[in-house]
Parts: sequence; structure tokens; C-alpha cells
Amino acid sequence: MASTAPSFMGLRGRPLSLAVSTVATTGFLLFGYDQGVMSGIIGSAPFANAFVEIKDNATMQGLVTAIYEIGCLIGAMFILGVGDLLGRRKAMMIGGFIMILGATIQVTAFPNHAPLAQFIIGRVVTGVGNGINTSTIPTYQAECSKTSNRGLLICIEGGIIAFGTVIAYWIDYGASYGSADLTWRFPIAFQIIFGFVVCVSMIFLPESPRWLLTHERYEDAERVISALRGYELGSEETHLERDIILDSIRASGLPGQKSTPVKALLTGGKTQHLRRMLLGSSSQLLQQIGGCNAIIYFFPVLFEKSITPGDHDMALLMGGVNMIVYAIFATTSWFIIERVGRRKLFLWGTVGQCLSMVLTFACLIPGTQSAAKGAAVGLFTYMASFGATWLPLPWLYPAEINPIKTRAKANAVSTCTNWLFNFLIVMVTPIMVANISWGTYLFFAVVNACFLPIIWFFYPETAKRSLEEIDIIFAKGYVEKMSYVRAAEELPLLTVEQVEQEALKYGLIDTAARGAAHAAGPAGVVHEKALSEKSEVDTGSHEEIEN
Repeated sequence: MASTAPSFMGLRGRPLSLAVSTVATTGFLLFGYDQGVMSGIIGSAPFANAFVEIKDNATMQGLVTAIYEIGCLIGAMFILGVGDLLGRRKAMMIGGFIMILGATIQVTAFPNHAPLAQFIIGRVVTGVGNGINTSTIPTYQAECSKTSNRGLLICIEGGIIAFGTVIAYWIDYGASYGSADLTWRFPIAFQIIFGFVVCVSMIFLPESPRWLLTHERYEDAERVISALRGYELGSEETHLERDIILDSIRASGLPGQKSTPVKALLTGGKTQHLRRMLLGSSSQLLQQIGGCNAIIYFFPVLFEKSITPGDHDMALLMGGVNMIVYAIFATTSWFIIERVGRRKLFLWGTVGQCLSMVLTFACLIPGTQSAAKGAAVGLFTYMASFGATWLPLPWLYPAEINPIKTRAKANAVSTCTNWLFNFLIVMVTPIMVANISWGTYLFFAVVNACFLPIIWFFYPETAKRSLEEIDIIFAKGYVEKMSYVRAAEELPLLTVEQVEQEALKYGLIDTAARGAAHAAGPAGVVHEKALSEKSEVDTGSHEEIEN
């Protein structure tokens, strides 16, 4: 069977899926590395001597660190605009190349040549590349994965961010014992390796089959489906998977459009595009305002000021240990994501983060060094809770909760949300710590407590469901006038055939895809031609939003 399956890079089936996941994971390893690399550099003397404007200036330190998020926001907005036209492969190659360019600009900043301006430009350029990648990679992974391991693979991507941050912390720590230039230039330049892997590998890997079908490239899509699953070209299994994806495209109400209009994100009805976009975006919003980057970026600074005053080396060392704890707990979700589900992990992580922030601010109130050691425990437990839950889940949830036609744009919106609030938190954290000290952690404790009702009442469970099955959850909730959380609980797990039956039942489609007219292509491959569509968006007008 597998012997006649198409291949990419000489790989098919499981090895090809593993290659796709490896490159996608490398993209998020690069994300984690770039996110963590500044934390060990920003407070170092050689860096302050090279960029004198940031020396003992909390606002400038926050700006140099946080300006990266503005670049990421620009990159995510770029994908929001042209991601559907570019495709997943090209977007990832462009993102990787731009990150390499940005890192090069940063490390070539020298005194007497406006070094800080050049460094900031380099940070923004690197951020643009990362914004492109983080908007695209989860969508690419979700659209190439099987239902049984989609959650695991995207959680591995999310969790690998922690490993990237660990690598950055320890390279920062090792480089701090080198020459002045090595202290900050080498850690920043090191990320070029990861960018190169992403750029080169994507030249040879396949495009997302769902993107190909959206663009009516049926022969290419069947080839990719066959290669990823190890099926024979033209087999019944290939046609069945293709037909279910085509049904999902038709159900979106936007057939034949190669680039989904932004206004489609604002529609309601059976497809609930707006609600689903808001669910995905809110997960990214909650991740950021929960305080994660207040800890990740500024852990050594917080440690040095509050717990080990004046001992920069100890602060940096403890930051590295904290990141190891972070990475270890980030692997937890890999083993439980499908068994426990998304909702419970969101809820457990929120409780853990809230209690950790309570412990941190309570131990900082006395103002003694001995009590501050308890705050260090709170920071460690926060990173453990975050790494196991809120680190990977907001990258998984938007990629699977949104339907095929709006997935790229909705995922880009959720990533824009992430970077916008990432910038805000990273910018204000040093100012908050300088002015209200332990009140910073009290603020984040209260914010985390507010997450619980939002998750409980609005986040439906998506574990063990295909991307097309999730469409049925929202159609069921809308048609039967029930909570979407309840709809997810009541809907049993469906087979591929049952998904199509339920889509017909709830009026997402008029006819099954396999009932349509077919025409044989030049290689004998079946081409799907014009289908009878039931549109949620009739001749360009949209249904009123009904929630």
C-alpha cells in the first residue's frame, strides 16, 4: 500500500508527518529562544556599555525588550492580510528568512554608528519574522495532522517554546563569562541556525492539503493527503478525507474564494465565525495578561532586585534553573492533553498561576531577604503551572477551534492579540515593579482569578475531535439553541461518515461531497468540480450575528 504512495524528501506516511512536525517544532524553538535571549543580556554590564542609553533606565530596558513584540504584531498582521494567498509553506520560509535578517542587523550594531537605533530596528525585523511564523505554524501543523495526535503535536510546539527559552538562558549564562562582545552578540547570532533549518526544510516539505483544496488544487491536495497518510494515490481513504475537507469548505459559506475576506470573521449563524475567532483570541489574551512574560523576560532582574540584591550572577543562574523547571513541566501537557482535555488544563493552570502569584506577593510584603525566598518558590511554581497548561494551549486552541476558511485569518488575529498584549505587559512590568513592588504580583493574582468563569462558561472541549467535527459542535449549539459548551459535551465522537451526516442534518451543506460531479485529471486523478453550495453568506451579504 505505502509503496505506491507519493513522497516528499523521499518520505511518506509517519516519517513525513514526523518531518513536518520537526520543522514546525523548530520554528517554535526559535520563537522560545528569541523570547528568552534578552532576559540574560538586558541587565549585563557589557550590553549596557554598548548601548549606554539603557543603563539604569527601566523604561528604555522595557522598550528595547518589548519593541520586538511590535515587530511580531506587524508580522501577524501581514499574515492576516495575505496569509491565505501565500500559503503555509511560503509564509514559513519568508518568516525564517526575515528572522535571520533581523538577527544579523542586531549583531552588527557597533559604537559610534547609532548602535541602539540599529539594534531596535533589528529587534523589530526579527519580530516581524516571528509574527509570521507564529501565525502560520500552528495552522500548518493542525491542517497536516491526524485527529488522534493533533493536540499532542501542537502542544509539543507550544511546549518547545520553553526549551528554546532554556537554551537561550544557558547560552546567555555561558556567554557572560566571555569577552564583552561575546556576552551579547553570540547569543543573538545563535538563533540564525534555527531560522536556517526552517527556511531550507520548507522548500522540500508539502503544502497544507486544506489550503490546496481551498485554492481548488485538487490533484496536489490528493497527492499531499496520500503522502502524509501513506495511502495509495486515488485510494478510497484519500477520497474520503478529501471529501470531508471539501464539505467543511462548502459549509463555511465562502466557496471559491482563494482569500477569505476579513468581514467573514464577523459572521454568526451555524458556522459562528465571530464567536470562534473570539474564543481563540481570548486564549492568547488571557495567556499574556496572566503575567507569564512578566516572569519570563524579567526573572533575573526581579530576582536580583528582590531576592539576591546585587548578585547578578546568582540571579542569572537561578533564572536558568527556573527555565529548566519551566521546560520539564512544559512536557506534562504532551502526555495528558488528549486524555484530560483542553478545558480542565485551562482551569487547573489558572488555579496554579493564581495561587503562585498570591504566594509571591505575600512573601514580598515583609521586605526581608529571608521572606523573599518564599517569593522565589512562588515564581518557580508559577512557571511550572504555566508551562504545563497556558504555555501550549493558546497555540493549540485557535488553530483547531476556527473553521477551515477563516482559520488562517482568525489564527492571525489571535496571534496579533498575543503580541499586542505581550508588548503591553513587557513594557509596563519593570515600571510596575519599580513603583508598586509586590503589588505587581497581587495585580496578576486577581487577573488570573477572573479567568475561571470565562473558561467555565465559554470554552467548549475539542479533545479527540477532527477539525471538521468541531464545525458540527457550533452548528448544533446554534440550531438547538444551547450553550456551545453543552453542545460539545452532548455530541458523541463521530466517524468520518457521521461528520458528513451531521453536516447535512444541521444544514451546513446541501449534498455530500462524494455525490458531486467528477472529472478525471491528466494523471487519472479525480478532480472535484463545482458543487451545490449552501452558503451562510448569500451573494456577499452576511447573516446577522447571533450568539
